[in-house]
Amino acid sequence: MIESLDLRRRPRRLRSSPALRQLLTETRLTPGDLIYPLFAIHGANQRRPLPSLPGQAQLSVDQLAAEARELRALGIPGVLLFGIPARKDDEGSENHDPDGIAARAIREMKDAAPDLLVFSDLCFCSYTGHGHCGIINRAGSVHYQPNLPEGYLLNDASLEILARAAVVHAEAGADFIAPSGMLDGMVAAIRQALDSQGHSETGILSYAAKFASGFYGPFQHAADSAPDFGDRRSHQLPPANRREAMLELEIDEAEGADMLMVKPALAYLDVLAAARSQTRLPLAAYQVSGEYAMLHAAAANGWLDLRRTALESLIAIRRAGADFVLSYFAKDAARWLGE
Repeated sequence: MIESLDLRRRPRRLRSSPALRQLLTETRLTPGDLIYPLFAIHGANQRRPLPSLPGQAQLSVDQLAAEARELRALGIPGVLLFGIPARKDDEGSENHDPDGIAARAIREMKDAAPDLLVFSDLCFCSYTGHGHCGIINRAGSVHYQPNLPEGYLLNDASLEILARAAVVHAEAGADFIAPSGMLDGMVAAIRQALDSQGHSETGILSYAAKFASGFYGPFQHAADSAPDFGDRRSHQLPPANRREAMLELEIDEAEGADMLMVKPALAYLDVLAAARSQTRLPLAAYQVSGEYAMLHAAAANGWLDLRRTALESLIAIRRAGADFVLSYFAKDAARWLGE
């Protein structure tokens, strides 16, 4: 009976040895494909572990130089930097303070490792007392618009403070500004502000397709950025809408973004693949806090192998079309890949 089978095509021949499998690997993952998120805080000699993000911590500015040097030694080319302010107000003013946490952290990292790329997150959620991504519509405020609901995020007024913060971060040495608020016109406003202030070489990595996801929970604890009322569905993308995400990517590219991002990653690999087909710009994906935390939680229960599944997840994101991945696994992955 076996003689009657047509077995001229035997794909297993191409998987028969480690050397052959390595030779024919279609998608590769290296430390150079990874960007590491960091949380900077005020103070000295502070390293505050984050229970919902095992292995991650908030770091005081004086700890960032050593972190920057370690990342470069691991072959990781850059960081996504989040500042956690000492004070909050309705407009998140520390975000555009030249001596605020973001500017200080950028300067510290660039002084320690000038070739380390610093992507500076520009959202206001961790800087505002209300936890939203810009200026909120409130009666009595100079920005109040009676035709809009109380508590609504005011788009155009928020663009003005985004632009101010972008210039401050660029002057501190950020290589890329990373606006994450999903506001209409955010890329155009930032590009105009940077260019008008002599920062035409500072790039923009836009969170162009950021979904209103349940996977952000651990991050909101880490960055102290949970909204104190409502949610962010008026500006972040509905999880069900891929075509709308494609439109957002197209708009941000037209407004002058240098790189585009899809966030989260694993639950939106179809969006990532579609984005790869649509744009020729460099494309990033953010493996967010909940994706990282759930793998750690399953591994802690003995349900899966952390190293194997973490690397598999990163490969999946690259395979779907990401040129690079922002991930809390970056340092561990760099070590694993070097072994």
